[in-house]
Amino acid sequence: MKTIKDIAQMAGVSKSTVSRYLNGGSISKNTKEKIHKVVEETGYKPNQFAQSLKAKRTGLIGAIVPRLDSYATTETLKGIETSLLKQDVQTMIVNTDLCMEREIDSIYMLAKRKVDGIILMATHISEEHMKAIKAVDCPIVIVGQSHAYLLSIVHDDYNAGKQVANWLIKHNKHHITYVGVSEHDIAVGKTRKDGLFNPLKEHGIQPKFIESSFSIKDAQQIGENITIREDEVIVAATDNIALGIYHTLLKAEGMMPTIIGFGGNKITEIVAPTIQTVKFKYNLAGETAVDVLNKCINNQPVEKLSVIDTYFEGLDK
Repeated sequence: MKTIKDIAQMAGVSKSTVSRYLNGGSISKNTKEKIHKVVEETGYKPNQFAQSLKAKRTGLIGAIVPRLDSYATTETLKGIETSLLKQDVQTMIVNTDLCMEREIDSIYMLAKRKVDGIILMATHISEEHMKAIKAVDCPIVIVGQSHAYLLSIVHDDYNAGKQVANWLIKHNKHHITYVGVSEHDIAVGKTRKDGLFNPLKEHGIQPKFIESSFSIKDAQQIGENITIREDEVIVAATDNIALGIYHTLLKAEGMMPTIIGFGGNKITEIVAPTIQTVKFKYNLAGETAVDVLNKCINNQPVEKLSVIDTYFEGLDK
């Protein structure tokens, strides 16, 4: 069996450099590639127990998610797990089913399990969240919301809304219904909505607003009560909401309006007529969360806020 010393000699680097590579430490891209090539060619597997003792790490990262029946969640988790598997680190996933109490309890639970760090996909950061985060001795990265005192990964929700607004203005759309969610969720409920509404108001356009939950079932019920006007555009805060409304309108066999969602769910591409959607880079958000968490664990400089851009093609593609 090969040892770290063997790997170091074959790669032409020091043992400490190999150790940093194995523990996710900071090394140059060229050196990382050399070591990775040797590790791949030799099939080297480090002694995880000895490695975790030396690095004071367990090789386990906790991921707290609000729900599992969400495209955003599954795609973000793919980015997280793909990145962690490359480092021989495992993920402990905790699903809270949109229950804030379970979310907070999970922070304490994972810290007690001695995970190396926690990635929290939050819908809201409350005082109780902050109390839990400050109480545990564990690095935590937030995905989906931002906070002045926390390491945060966010999508550019304001610009996502603005991209849709610009498309609506360009195409002279005035009959707009926006189906959004509560401002309790700052990113989706407020920031995304403001990005849409502010540019429209500047052009004298006032969309009709209907509040929904994130549930497809609730969106289906809302679809039953929407009045479709000529040249109507329905903008939904998420692709799930858009799909729920679409399903109800399709069954009604009436006029199908233009429907726009947010998220980039692939299902929107296979329905006919298609649902336009602002594409979000959830995989990249997951990968970025792992990178930020690694830097935090290794006491490396890191930006408090990372913003992931979005893009919208609309019907012009």
